[in-house]
Amino acid sequence: LLQLQPPARAAPLTPRGPAACYGTSVTSAKIQVNGVHLHYQQTGEGSHAVLLLPGMLGSGQTDFGPQLKSMNKQHFTVVAWDPRGYGKSIPPSRDFPPDFFERDAKDAVDLMQALKFKKFSLLGWSDGGITALIAAAKYPNLIHKLVVWGANASVTQEDVRIYNGIRDVSKWSEKVKKPLEELYGHKYFAETCEAWVDGISRFAENSGGNICQQLLPDIKCPTFIIHGEKDPLVPQAHAEYIHKHIKGSRLLLMPEGKHNLHLRFAEDFNREVENFL
Repeated sequence: LLQLQPPARAAPLTPRGPAACYGTSVTSAKIQVNGVHLHYQQTGEGSHAVLLLPGMLGSGQTDFGPQLKSMNKQHFTVVAWDPRGYGKSIPPSRDFPPDFFERDAKDAVDLMQALKFKKFSLLGWSDGGITALIAAAKYPNLIHKLVVWGANASVTQEDVRIYNGIRDVSKWSEKVKKPLEELYGHKYFAETCEAWVDGISRFAENSGGNICQQLLPDIKCPTFIIHGEKDPLVPQAHAEYIHKHIKGSRLLLMPEGKHNLHLRFAEDFNREVENFL
């Protein structure tokens, strides 16, 4: 399981032409971490390792196509993982115990260590952003830099109302629904979405709706928060709260950005993130 497939022979290590830095060779493999077999994709050969953390029901394949394809392969080694119960990291089936974000954070960090990366940066979207915040706070010696977008550190009653609006996947747009139905089959997709809504809504019962607010001041690495001003799932107040409570962090608002701004405006997003990293 530890053996990676060698990169395609078409990309010799010398000499490096401009095309080589955007080579499309992506390795796909599984590795055992914390008792489960986690699937990940890896590309690039840069000295700066970066882990991409997907959102709810997400995987490297569904959530990060433009990043795996176009991030600079000379500067970065890019890893995109499927959290347990998501993507190709099944079995086990996905569940949402009270500590599911902490569990994902430990899995993510342990995955990168199993792949022999001593220090790495985190790019977390949505739920993956929450996971990345927790990982950066809990494992400060391992995290180089942090980028989060579409993330929140608490759950309000307004958030619960928004989540319940996406509970029934049959009402989702065909464009968003189709790749997930192909990945999971309708039954697993529908049931896991409902379980997620129940799981994340439980945080609203905590004092202040807390998920990880108390951890934000513990984040010491350089942090970049991006938010789409037209995000229908995560109100802007969440991004502002995270920015305010992580010392020295930077906040970028994208006026036309929605929740999936890294896909919709991939070129702008990749450029901003690469400059920051």
